[in-house]
Amino acid sequence: MYIWFTVLAGLALLSLSFIRTLFPYLGDDCAYILRSIKLGIRLTKYKKGKQFYSVLDCFLDAVKSHPNKIFVHFEGREYTYGEVDKQSNKVARALQTEARLKEGDAVALFLANEPSFIWTWLGLAKLGCPAALLNVNIRSKSLLHCFSCCGAKVIIASEELQGAVEEVLPTLTEQGISVFLLSEACSTPGINSLSDKISHASDQPMSRDLRANVTIRSTALYIYTSGTTGLPKAAVVTHERVWAASFIQAACGITSEDIFYINLPLYHSAGFLIGMVGAIDRGITIVLKRKFSASQFWDDCRKYNVTVMQYIGETMRYLCNTPRKDNERNHGVKVAIGNGARTDIWTEFLDRFGEIKVRELYAATEGNIGFINYTSKIGAVGRVNFVHRFFFPYTLIKFDTEKEEPVRNSEGLCIEAIAGETGLMVGRITQRSPFVGYAGNHQQTEKKRLRDVRKKGDLYFNTGDLLRFDEMNFVYFMDRVGDTFRWKGENVATSEVADILTLANSILEANVYGVKVEGHEGRIGMAAVTLKEEDFDCLHAYKQVVNYLPAYARPRFIRIQPCLEMTGTFKMKKVKLVEEGFDPAHIEDPLYFLDPEKKSYVPLTEEIYRAIGAREIKL
Repeated sequence: MYIWFTVLAGLALLSLSFIRTLFPYLGDDCAYILRSIKLGIRLTKYKKGKQFYSVLDCFLDAVKSHPNKIFVHFEGREYTYGEVDKQSNKVARALQTEARLKEGDAVALFLANEPSFIWTWLGLAKLGCPAALLNVNIRSKSLLHCFSCCGAKVIIASEELQGAVEEVLPTLTEQGISVFLLSEACSTPGINSLSDKISHASDQPMSRDLRANVTIRSTALYIYTSGTTGLPKAAVVTHERVWAASFIQAACGITSEDIFYINLPLYHSAGFLIGMVGAIDRGITIVLKRKFSASQFWDDCRKYNVTVMQYIGETMRYLCNTPRKDNERNHGVKVAIGNGARTDIWTEFLDRFGEIKVRELYAATEGNIGFINYTSKIGAVGRVNFVHRFFFPYTLIKFDTEKEEPVRNSEGLCIEAIAGETGLMVGRITQRSPFVGYAGNHQQTEKKRLRDVRKKGDLYFNTGDLLRFDEMNFVYFMDRVGDTFRWKGENVATSEVADILTLANSILEANVYGVKVEGHEGRIGMAAVTLKEEDFDCLHAYKQVVNYLPAYARPRFIRIQPCLEMTGTFKMKKVKLVEEGFDPAHIEDPLYFLDPEKKSYVPLTEEIYRAIGAREIKL
């Protein structure tokens, strides 16, 4: 009997070894699928409950269960769950009195990364008011446009952003928008101080009746996407989407014992939804930074015992560019959650800083499909599994990069890309995976809808991204298509940059695109332009882009052409321009470089080109 038992045990071990060889990621797949199913059950429970259970309710439950637990570390100060709750009550009461806010009123938050961002948002949530999260880099025309997008009638700004608000104050006043500054006093007519009112307000709990009509399908947030270059698009984020994004931490195995480091902007979905709201779902402590600092990063992680970090490709590269130190593996960071990590930087990051589980993501704020690389496979943004595909149906379709449109068969339907082939990622729009669109922008919403994909009459969300599935079901991000590219972690809308460029007095037409730069993630802005007359007014073009575009959206390279190449359907051709890049040794057209020191566009010489490649010039 003992011999048979030994034989059976040996066979079982051999079978397990054989299964691991055939299916090396089976354990990871099973663990992720199990977590996903549990999270799906939670979301269904919230949807079908008699009373909608929001992230705010989750926060209030956390306050009850651990009021003295630190919620936020910020610049040497600590704020407990209980303190943040009371402060948000004071904000809600002050706004109730001063701004006469009621359920459903949209409020724009023009705030830097600081704890007041968190408790101001919570205060608005207690009043049932959706918040529009404004990118602090936007100015002038872009800033004003945000109000027409979401219908906000109130703006709350950080004291440090007073100058940006004053630039557009006459128009705000004309439109009847109430302007509040988080300061103790303000002498500027038309701007009301708010901090003094908050400090005098009661911190008693707010009645749930104030948000009685808020449901899982109600708008919770407006997050501005691929448009901080002139005309931002306000992605409508429902409470359902807030919950779904907050679950990413749970899907990555984060628990209530972890400490989460947020150095990404809270006006972005990564910092706000995945980082801060995800922390509320987990009931954990966060370390909040005003801005990312490579030199302070690991010291902060050691000081606060950080176990989970956030990144974008650029921040990971900045960390790898810091001088080597003997103690750089001496930290407690176990997991890194983010997107945009290049394979070489990812590898170097692990070699230098230790075996950190990198959870690379693929998603869009407004999209209905996303992936998580839960296996730590370097270079992949996710993995295909049947459960994910059942609940959130998607497909990868063949795409013609020259015509910038999907390839269709004789029946007018899209053609699915095979394993190993790059294709356009599209997600089917269903009740379970909706695409709500952009506030006040029906045209842009329609642009993202793709019809007749697999069968006549179906409807898909067009991500605008080229991905690839390999034979082992890993997903790889390849490129963006059409009229957006990504630089410094920000989406840049080429058509909007072109609109700004053509306002320069010497530029007739502009074709804006992104080009790769050695050693940098994403693509930097470049424009091929035609001139109204023979001479290029370098100084005026510089002033135009600096005055109207944030730094990451400004075309750093200008290429003067006699005419712009068009397709048969009169679309500007970009593919060849992108491939040719900005090397003056291989391009005969005049090239110019945006030089911040000289405050002008200057001729792009081979010396400047070499200095860029050697990283002697900071981009």
